[in-house]
Amino acid sequence: MALMVTDGTDRLGFLLHDAARLMRRRFEARASGYGLSSAQWRLLVRVVKEAGVAQARLAELLEIEPISVSRLIDRMEEGGWIERRPDASDRRVRMIFPTARASEAYAQVKSLAGEVYATALEGLLPEERRMLVKGLLAVIENLSDGEASSCHPVKTAEKAAS
Repeated sequence: MALMVTDGTDRLGFLLHDAARLMRRRFEARASGYGLSSAQWRLLVRVVKEAGVAQARLAELLEIEPISVSRLIDRMEEGGWIERRPDASDRRVRMIFPTARASEAYAQVKSLAGEVYATALEGLLPEERRMLVKGLLAVIENLSDGEASSCHPVKTAEKAAS
């Protein structure tokens, strides 16, 4: 039986998963002093970036059940990280806002994330880093089915022209 020669794309899913898992683990270790779980950090980042986001929208963005988001928000509100406010146009809708504590923590942790990224990219030349990001953005765009992405990928010139 002949050996199949590949360019490594047959392992793409495993590589992406492992890289994300290892970066998440490193980040969590560095940010553990804040006392927030991984899920709480994900929610906090979304709320800081999109202050006033509806609770139901957070569930969509985080890809978790609305009841799970509600419980996360309960704990984070008790901890002084976020606050709920009624929507001006629909009082049934709860809008989520970061507190000053959340905004300050986000600013500090953003630099921790930068350090994790720097470690992850060690040994790659600047052009290789740009190509990695460009390639990942293309993968996201190709698989997004028109869904808005959190990283706002820019369409390639070829796709924009067609």
